[in-house]
Formats: sequence, C-alpha cells, structure tokens
Amino acid sequence: MAEITCLVGKNESGKTAFLHALHLLNPLNPIRGKVRFDDVMDFPSRRFSAYRKVREESPADVVTAVFELTDTELKIIEEDLGAGVLKSREVTVARGYDGRRRYRSSYAVEKAIGHLTASIEAPAADKQAAQMATTIGELNAALTAVTDPHESVTDLIARLESWHDLSLGVYLVDNYLDRWLPRFFYFSDYSTMHGRVSLPDLKAKEASGHLDEADRTFLSLLRTVDADLTDFEEGDFEALTRELEGAANGITRDAFTFWRQNPGLRVTIQMSAGNPSDEPPLNRGPIVNLRIYNPKHSVTVPFDERSRGFVWFFSFYAYFSNIDEDPQRSTILLLDEPGLSLHATAQGDVLAFIEHKLAPKHQVIYTTHSPFLIDPKRIDRVRTVADSEDRGTIITADGYKTDIETMFPLQAAISYELARAFVTGPHCLLVGWPSDLLYLQLLSQACQEASVTSLDPRWVITPVGGADKVSAFASLVGSAKLNVAVLIDGNPRDQQRIRSLPDNDYFLPKSLIQLRDFTPGKEADVEDLIDPAGYCAILSGAYAHALPRGEIKPADLKSRQPRIVARTEAYFRDNNVAQGRLDRYRVAAYFIREQAELLPKLNTTTLDRAAKMFDRVNGCLVEHLEQ
Repeated sequence: MAEITCLVGKNESGKTAFLHALHLLNPLNPIRGKVRFDDVMDFPSRRFSAYRKVREESPADVVTAVFELTDTELKIIEEDLGAGVLKSREVTVARGYDGRRRYRSSYAVEKAIGHLTASIEAPAADKQAAQMATTIGELNAALTAVTDPHESVTDLIARLESWHDLSLGVYLVDNYLDRWLPRFFYFSDYSTMHGRVSLPDLKAKEASGHLDEADRTFLSLLRTVDADLTDFEEGDFEALTRELEGAANGITRDAFTFWRQNPGLRVTIQMSAGNPSDEPPLNRGPIVNLRIYNPKHSVTVPFDERSRGFVWFFSFYAYFSNIDEDPQRSTILLLDEPGLSLHATAQGDVLAFIEHKLAPKHQVIYTTHSPFLIDPKRIDRVRTVADSEDRGTIITADGYKTDIETMFPLQAAISYELARAFVTGPHCLLVGWPSDLLYLQLLSQACQEASVTSLDPRWVITPVGGADKVSAFASLVGSAKLNVAVLIDGNPRDQQRIRSLPDNDYFLPKSLIQLRDFTPGKEADVEDLIDPAGYCAILSGAYAHALPRGEIKPADLKSRQPRIVARTEAYFRDNNVAQGRLDRYRVAAYFIREQAELLPKLNTTTLDRAAKMFDRVNGCLVEHLEQ
C-alpha cells in the first residue's frame, strides 16, 4: 500500500471490519477497551458452530499483514547478524483469537553463524566445528564443547543462551520485529470531543486509566499547544487567563490553516465553576469550556452547538495533530469514513489535512463513500471493497472487476475531474452551445487572416448548454479561482437570468458579454455576427437537399424575429424543411468542413463585428491578469 490508501465500497462490504482487524493487530488506542479479538462476536456466525469444536486446539488467525523493512532497519539487523542474514525484507505478522502474534520471515542461519563466529578466538578445529553448525542450537553445543574457551567464546555462549529456544527467528522477533511492528491508530465518529469538560472528572479518569475517546481528543487538543491539565490548576487567575488565551490562539492558528469553510472563526477557552444543577460530571468544577467565536455575528457559541461537520473536523484535527511518537516504530492511521458529515469542499480540506499533515509522518488508510474524498489525480491509491457471496470481503486494486455500485464514488470522482478539466483552463470563456464554439473558432481564424483582432489563444472556449446552465458552470470554474468570461446569446426569456449571473462573484460584471452588443438587433445569437447573405450561403450548403429550391436567400426569411436563427426556424416550420427543426450544429459543422471555400467569402461587416467582439473578450483577459 502507498503512503495513503483509500478504500471504496458499499455499505456492509467489510470496510470497517477490515480496519478493525488491522487495528487489533497492534492497537495504539484500544477502542472501548477492546484489545483482542472475540471469536463469539467476531467470527463469521454461519460457521461458528463448526469452529467452536476446534477453537481451543486450533484458534483461527483473524488478520495477516505483510510489512517491508526499511533500509535503516535492514542495516541494523545486518550489523548485528551479518550481511545477507535476511533473504527478504518482507515480514509477515498474523494475530488470531488466542491474542498471540505470530511472525514469519525468511532468514539464512548460516549467514548469522558465519558472522557470529568470525571474531571468536578458538583452536582451528573448534572454530571450524562451530562454523559448520546449521542451527543456533548446534552452534551453542559446538561452542560449549570448546576446552578452556576464550572470553570471546564464553561471551557468545552467554549471548546465545539468552535467546529464547536458541532460535534465530525468535531472536529477530524479540529484539527487532516486535519492537518495530507499526502501531495502528483508529479514528471514527465516536472520537469527537466534548465542548465542556470537568477537570476533576478528567483527572480521575486519567489517573485510573479510564479515559474514553472524547477525553483523549480533548487532551490531544491541549498538547497541540504544549498544554496539559496541570496548566489549569494555577491559583493566579490572570496567569491562567493568559495561558488560556495563548492556548486558544495557537489552536486557532493551526486548526484553521486547514478549515477553510469559515476562516474567521476563533477558538476561545474559558473556565467556569461547576453548577450543582448540571448533570454529572459537569456539576463538579472547575469546568473547561471550549467555545467558538464567530466575528460575522460577534458572538461565541459552545463548541457542541457548532455544526456536526465542524465538530468532527476540529476533533479530527485535535486527535491527529499530536500523536505520541515512538522513535522505534511507525504509526499507521486508520480513518473510518472521515468527513462523512462535511460539505464537499470541506471534505477537500480533510484530504489536504491527510496529504500535508498526516501522510508526511504516517501511513494512512481510510474508507469513504464520497467522490470528494478521492483524489482523482491519485487513482493508484484507491482500492475497491466488495462482499463476495462465497469468498467474503475482497479488497482489490482492479476496480473494473467489481460491480457498478461499488465503483460509483470512483467514477463520480473521475467524472468530476474530467468535467473540471474540460471546462477549465487558466482563462475560461463560457458560451451557450457547441455550435458557438465552432463559429468562434472559424471567425477568429478569419479575423487573424484579415489582420484584425482575433480571439486570444489563451481562452478555453467551453459550451455549457444555454443561459440556464451558465450559473452552474461559472460556479464550477469560478470556485477554482480562474479567469471566467461569459459570451452569451440574448433570448428574451433569458434576460433576467443573464443579468443576475455576476451576482455570485464568480466573474466580473464586465466579463458578461452579450452578443447583441455587436449586432444590429436587440437580440442575437453568434450566427447574427455573420452578414445574412453569408449565413444563408452556409445554411444552403448544409441543407441543400432539403430546401425547396436547393438554396435559401435572406429575403426568404420573412419572419420579423430579430435573430436570424429564429427567422430560419420559422421558415423551416412553414416549409416543412427537416421536419420543421433547424439543427444549428449541422450548419456550423458544414461551415467548418467547407471553411477553405467559405471563410474568404465573409464580408467586411462580418469581420468588423467579430473583431469588436473579440476585442471586448480579450479585454476581460487583460483586466483579469492585471488585477
């Protein structure tokens, strides 16, 4: 697994069971006091009757994990036992219902024997006998048989006899593998902390070893700013106040680096006396009160009364910002459905916290249903989890082998990223329809060849499907802090919607450009940029076989509609051309196919209109870059 692994699967697929099994391999934070497997509760119920008959003699393994030694760890072992003593870096660790851990590693006893005996001083025959041993037991026997042994021999005998069962494998486990086995740290919703804490109760729990997950989260929060319970015992109220303010400022600075939903929030910590009328343990003081100040409303509210998502994120931050470090072993973090109650963008904050705060120090394995907790740029980190009828839970990197429901979050993440990639460049020009894109490309080419203003090539033209879709697309690209401009047609029904587009601040008001500003009529589509005779020539080519006379002239479009597309649609209905429906994309596609012939025929009026439009659009680009 990579430094970050994301497990995706349906409900009841086995994701949580997998994390629980890994956690109990070597738990750092026992959840609800559970430190080992319980076969009555954990063994598959449909097979338990048969297992019960053999569980005493042959307890089943629950979890088997394969680890790889680091370069540093390998070097330490080889310095002790000789180069090449390990045939493989891999170490397999299993734990079952009996609570014992079992290790398997591949090692070369002869390498260890050669290294251990290289420096002993003994007669040649005795030393050769020792070096010919094939087990540690045989080596010990050969050394013990040496008459009048040198100190180097007796020291080695003493060392070997300290090894359990005179076994190299057991020695490796006792001195290295068990000490280096990573610890597993599990976090889920019930680890969220409380906003009010009774100090006497918390101190009593800490002394008796009965802290729950919420208590540990609160203590972790204090440790992020090097505070502990003794800091709240100061008799000097002013000194205590300063301590609390310092702790609150440190927490605010660190936590809100990652929480971007309400960046103005501040953490405050206050002390109060216990209220005898409150429910225990809050009836005994002093009470530490964690509150959140919201400058928008100039009020502080109890931590517990913030949104569930904020409470979860803040607890998540507190828990993992100050994990106890063990210099001899790593810690693997197991996150069960992180950020489940968060908004999609806040789930992005969780991903950032995992990526930049946790992963540099710890390996992270987390489960999710949300596409916003999947990094589409790192699909290699994703594993799908599915429950097979005959094989149980299967975790695989081959997502294509699983069902569509299991794959849905992954597909959604990829689809969202593809949509962003399609509609986003550094500068995004939103237009109504795919045909608009073709017309703009052709008109820009014509303007360029005529040495007048053409569309700046930095613009990415993105059709959105009409004015009613512009707002959604603008929010998609505008939220990514990109330069957005909108070039839209002006149907009467869309005028109110068009005028309200800049209200959400996704782009500047000047970046909303209506095509009617460059045409004679009060309404316009991109086709109205082209002189009517020129457009009719393109239209005639596209519908040559469907038109009554094989062609159409501007005079044939008798409707009083200001837009040439609307006049053409009326003509098609009146004359039953193409079943009365105009396909705008078909006309644009013909234009692009026959551009070599048609572009030179565009008149000066068309090019002037297009150049003025491109000049306005490019002006949005320049204004954005200069801000």
